[in-house]
Amino acid sequence: MGNNNFYQTSFSFSQNDIIKFAELTGDKNPIHLDEEVAKNTIFGKRILHGFLGASIFSKVFGTIFPGEGTIYIKQNLIFLKPMFPDEIYTACFEIKEIIKEKSRAIIHTFIKNESGEIVIDGEAIIQNKIYSK
Repeated sequence: MGNNNFYQTSFSFSQNDIIKFAELTGDKNPIHLDEEVAKNTIFGKRILHGFLGASIFSKVFGTIFPGEGTIYIKQNLIFLKPMFPDEIYTACFEIKEIIKEKSRAIIHTFIKNESGEIVIDGEAIIQNKIYSK
């Protein structure tokens, strides 16, 4: 887990998770759902929706780091490499700055693949009373 300024967790999403996400969002792009279509793309196989991969940030902020009471204010994202079903990824969170008077933190958010390459990079602003201390 690391120190109080850094947190990381491993995760993966299955093809079934991708299907559920497609149903929820209406994004039924065949690159996510149809292996025959996907194998003729630059990726060669089905990929995760970018926002499904990045959804790990919301889960962690709201439940673990910093946890309950967190308000997710802002997030920017750069999708650098594709993510694939059933592969293991590591989501990383590094506090860059705390703004005590607003109970906010600016956090570098990124996801690495098993080779250590960053696949999604970004920065979040969150608010939680723990940052006012």
